[in-house]
Amino acid sequence: MTQKIEINPVTRIEGHAKITLHLDDRGNVQNARLHITQVRGFEKFCEGRPLYEMPSLMARICGICPVSHLLASAKACDALMAVQIPETAVKLRRILNLGQIIQSHALSFFHLSSPDLLLGMDSDPAQRHIFGVAKVNPQLAKDGIRLRQFGQQVIETLGGKRIHPAWVVPGGVNEPLSAEKRDLILGTMAEVFGIAERTLDWFEPVLKKFKEEIEVFGNFPTLFMGLANAEGTWEHYDGKIRIIYPSGQVVGDQLDPARYPDYIGEAVEPWSYLKFPYYEPKGYPDGIYRVGPLARLNLIQQTGGPRGDRALAAFQALQPGPVSSSFHQHFARLVEIITCLEEMERLLQDPSILSPHVRAHAGPNALEGVGVSEAPRGILFHHYKINEHGQITWANLIIATGHNNLAMNKSIQQVARHFVKGKKMAEGMLNRVEAVIRAYDPCLSCSTHALGKMPIQIQLVEPTGEVIQTLQRNP
Repeated sequence: MTQKIEINPVTRIEGHAKITLHLDDRGNVQNARLHITQVRGFEKFCEGRPLYEMPSLMARICGICPVSHLLASAKACDALMAVQIPETAVKLRRILNLGQIIQSHALSFFHLSSPDLLLGMDSDPAQRHIFGVAKVNPQLAKDGIRLRQFGQQVIETLGGKRIHPAWVVPGGVNEPLSAEKRDLILGTMAEVFGIAERTLDWFEPVLKKFKEEIEVFGNFPTLFMGLANAEGTWEHYDGKIRIIYPSGQVVGDQLDPARYPDYIGEAVEPWSYLKFPYYEPKGYPDGIYRVGPLARLNLIQQTGGPRGDRALAAFQALQPGPVSSSFHQHFARLVEIITCLEEMERLLQDPSILSPHVRAHAGPNALEGVGVSEAPRGILFHHYKINEHGQITWANLIIATGHNNLAMNKSIQQVARHFVKGKKMAEGMLNRVEAVIRAYDPCLSCSTHALGKMPIQIQLVEPTGEVIQTLQRNP
């Protein structure tokens, strides 16, 4: 006789989901599933809209990473207009995306996951939040708030506002950067470099406390996929697709992002609204792969700057070859924050960043376009088709969180089988099941485009529907 434990909704993630754990007669976990419980919508909402509206429309998918959708959508529209945008516009778009990655990584590490990392997985859930962090380590909390603020200020300085800026348009950006705004950002770089490197120094010894979690938090062989350039340097805006085996051997390199249907398949399951992309040549579900910070660092040889390279070397020292545990997504985020700051400083110090030539103007010149960029959580595809009048007739989005769907489900199963034993549930067991999802930093509003409430409830349920035990948080 099987039983089912339900975690609904999962907390301290960006969006809404539930987890079910299916037990056998002896109380061992037989299966585990992450259910995304809201339906997708934007792919249908946008049909009939002119292509010029798409970047601003698609940015509304998410309030956490609107810049990522803005950029992927604008790149798809660049392809529909068949234009090459000015070099300075590319650099400005890159800076905007770097600000996005910094603020989102800071939110994930400091606000959502640092309560577990500082206070412990078994600490009092009433204190396990950012205010609990501020009480025990005020500097860590202040650093997290300041670092996220910096990323948001970069977005606001360039785009005019922190959420849903309309500055990026098909063909480039709608306004050049002034010297005053450039100097304003550069003037704060030393402070935020200090925060990022101080946090990495704090975090490295903390890992010793989580050896058991590192072993079972999504620690299994999968493919890794992301953008990379031919030199093997960290990339987030341009470049081609690289896919590697768990051993590090390259499966595919310099793959054209616009031809993604040739190597990415998309499957669905009746128990979740989030689709399951997979590496097509290996089939479903064997074609499981991971994207995001862990994957991006596993794909490259250098970051492009000395500070980033020192942080990358520490990351690569975690294990020989590609780093396999998804617990180390946290480490990878800190490395990427330093890398983002270095690239941002380099771009801002380039005199051409002040060029007034930032936009190419054109009408529809192609009926199909694909735009790709790296969002904080992983690679993001926007694929549009239009009619002769430039109106959208079809759209397909593959969201970063969706790429990781197979891996997240497998990770829950691995953690639950290790920590959940018997019919009596401890709060710490629950928290670890949730924490492995937090490690991926899923953005479910991106992948399902909906809002909801955030209490948590776990129920141990007999096949007959009888509730044996309930754990509830924030009722």
